[in-house]
Amino acid sequence: MAAVSLTLPRPVVSFSVSPATADKPVKCKFRVHCCKEVNGRPGVEFAGGNQNGSAGSPEKTTEREADVKRPPPRPRRIILVRHGESEGNVDETAYTKVPDPKIALTEKGHAEAEACGKRIRALIDKDGVVDWQVYFYVSPYRRTLETLRSLAKAFEKSRIAGVREEPRLREQDFGNFQDRETMKVQKAVRHLYGRFFYRFPNGESAADVYDRITGFRETLKADIDIGRFQPPGNRNPNMNIVIVSHGLTLRVFLMRWYKWTVEQFQGLHNIGNADMVVMERGYGGRYSLSMHHNEEELRKFGLTDDMLIDQDWQKYAKPGELNYDCMTTGPSYFTHFDDET
Repeated sequence: MAAVSLTLPRPVVSFSVSPATADKPVKCKFRVHCCKEVNGRPGVEFAGGNQNGSAGSPEKTTEREADVKRPPPRPRRIILVRHGESEGNVDETAYTKVPDPKIALTEKGHAEAEACGKRIRALIDKDGVVDWQVYFYVSPYRRTLETLRSLAKAFEKSRIAGVREEPRLREQDFGNFQDRETMKVQKAVRHLYGRFFYRFPNGESAADVYDRITGFRETLKADIDIGRFQPPGNRNPNMNIVIVSHGLTLRVFLMRWYKWTVEQFQGLHNIGNADMVVMERGYGGRYSLSMHHNEEELRKFGLTDDMLIDQDWQKYAKPGELNYDCMTTGPSYFTHFDDET
């Protein structure tokens, strides 16, 4: 049996029916509108939604679809929080009988964490906006998880956009069960060797932490770029990221984010238990420590003149821009320019 053709006025659409199905009705999942014009030209509109080529009606872009396509707003802040006082901070012998990941907070540590949560809440409230939220990244160690639970008491459920446990934010690994006297010797040797590169037996160096933090930083940047913290149609620029981690890990995070040198890292100091460092979005969209912290605070943390100058530049720079006025924020690598103007 020859193929049966159904011819319609402009344009022509053909359907072929095989002999095996000629006696059965043809089921069609779409309707054909022959006289529909698209951009001034005749076209075919498939009511089922799938269109091939240029034929068909223009897609109606909804507000939700438009929100998916435009770049999501960058969070207002990235707040770095060190855990509250732990049993290991009070008594180093705790590490000889309790694994480092299971070291708990003291009662004082819980109180410190709650106070930190209230400070974060007060900082956000000063913005004077109504649609703000917080999203947490947390180290899986017991003391950081307990810090998170205590500081989160300052926030209602509707204010918490989500939380992710992130193993790459864990403390530097000093080995397994730690002998107190051996650790004293190891830390003394680290002082002589250099605390960034010295690797503890069965543990890590700060350089090792740098490598895993580099991976976390890329994950965080990707989360920011795709707007993982808020669903399409409900995005706003008033998201605040809170990272709950450990002293050295947070210093390494800042080193990696701002591309500080090893020498600059070695001049940094730990922030106190349940203290925070605030990276706030500047006028151009980049994150700067100078937006929240004054010069005295940053110098106390260990920032040098060059690092402070760079933070001031970060306040006004846009994402993707480079500071062409400064080849490096670290000490000069070159000495043969001294005689040149």
